[in-house]
Amino acid sequence: MSSRTSEVGPRRTADNPGGDLVVAGVSKRFGGVPALNDISLTIEPGKVHALIGENGAGKSTLGKIISGVLQPDEGTLTFGGEPLTMRSPREGLGHGVVTIAQELAIVPGLTVAENVYLGSQIATAGFVRRREMRRQFRELAHHVGFDLSPDVRAGNLSTADMQKVEIMRALSRNAAVVVMDEPSAALSGRESAALHEIIRSLARRGSAVILISHFLSEVLSLSDTITTLRDGRLVRTVEAAGATEDSLIEGMLGRSLSSVFPDKSIAETPAETVLEVDHLCAPGVTDCSFVLRRGEILGIAGLVGAGRSELARAIFRDAKVTGGKVRLGGSELGGHSPHRSINRGLALIPESRKAMGLMMSRSVKENVSLSRLSLVSRLGWIAPIRERRTVSRLMDKTTVKAAGMGQSVSMLSGGNQQKLLFARTLMCSPSVLIADEPTRGVDVGSKRAIYDLLTEMAQEGMGIIVISSELEEVLGLAHRVIVMRHGRIITELSGPDMNEQAVLAAAFAETTTH
Repeated sequence: MSSRTSEVGPRRTADNPGGDLVVAGVSKRFGGVPALNDISLTIEPGKVHALIGENGAGKSTLGKIISGVLQPDEGTLTFGGEPLTMRSPREGLGHGVVTIAQELAIVPGLTVAENVYLGSQIATAGFVRRREMRRQFRELAHHVGFDLSPDVRAGNLSTADMQKVEIMRALSRNAAVVVMDEPSAALSGRESAALHEIIRSLARRGSAVILISHFLSEVLSLSDTITTLRDGRLVRTVEAAGATEDSLIEGMLGRSLSSVFPDKSIAETPAETVLEVDHLCAPGVTDCSFVLRRGEILGIAGLVGAGRSELARAIFRDAKVTGGKVRLGGSELGGHSPHRSINRGLALIPESRKAMGLMMSRSVKENVSLSRLSLVSRLGWIAPIRERRTVSRLMDKTTVKAAGMGQSVSMLSGGNQQKLLFARTLMCSPSVLIADEPTRGVDVGSKRAIYDLLTEMAQEGMGIIVISSELEEVLGLAHRVIVMRHGRIITELSGPDMNEQAVLAAAFAETTTH
């Protein structure tokens, strides 16, 4: 016990930060492939230091090294002039380093309060003081403005609420260094604003905040310093005050991004209806009706909890429909299973690629061909040559970059994982695609590739529904937008009426107008 204590040293906190965190010449390889190459930077207490770059640039790897999840192959870390060596996140905690990871570390069977104080339980004589723990939890929740019950099982929470638990866990430890990896990806606009104020208050208290984010507006708003990584190398570190979104994108990509969204193609004459939703009712969905036309991109906007994903799952038959009808190509879509929907030509890209989309431990090839094995089989057996040719063609079309078809999906960057879902979808040759949060956790370069792919699919005649929490994305891609609130469609917007102000006004409206 004493050796562990002396090894970790005195605990640093926001009130006693211990000086600069210096990363010097750090490199990291996975299977011989470099993830980081000779990275050096200084992170100051009381500042927000952002790490940006495309997926695969090395941001999360560097964050994991700083927090003790990974150890560098080369290079050193020092904290306040003292060598910093950590073999685990628990040792990182001993140094005052806390991580809010992109991959949520929630124990589903424990309560919310137990997850927040996991590893630092309030106990006497070995017994957890649950009443005191709940009291402290409520004080912390009130302080950060999160509406969470301490006694709810964490496994029953939404992704956004799980993210709040992670944030509260970090705040409860009064850390000197807080590594935040995509902290606002699953939060609503109001919750993101609350988080931003928390990040600023952490810096004011003396903590060094390392912010890893794909949201460049968030980075520019919050950061004091911005470090750009590309292909595992440090491109530059600049003061945020002198940076713009264009300059950050150019640093990330090595080139300028002339336009965020591709041009919209508009049919000269109204196209045929490929999907008709008629007074649909399901859990979280009330009396929803709309049509989707061939070659059209229809956007669905609304606040978190408005019922957008619930509507998508109801249409796809991944949720129990209690009323109304869905017609695909003029014929009613019966049945109660997603498998039937896929066979009829309806596909869904779910909002969470890891929880509901991909088999992370399986290969690229298996993840793509799984959706339509009959196309690559003969007499019930997979034909390897046919499978490789088919998967290779779809990977080329969707610009998936991988070391090979046998590579584990878990080793791909987030952008390539997301594009792999599109490759799997195209394997089914659908006439209608519902894409729920198609670019969540994806860098700007991969976003543009996905936007181009969606536009190309629409131009080829597919009807596409795009659901996104990024209003700019919905408006930039869609020909029409429907806005939801409390499980209902509030209004439909098109042409000059389709703008940010109109969408927000409908999303926040108290009465329905549809």
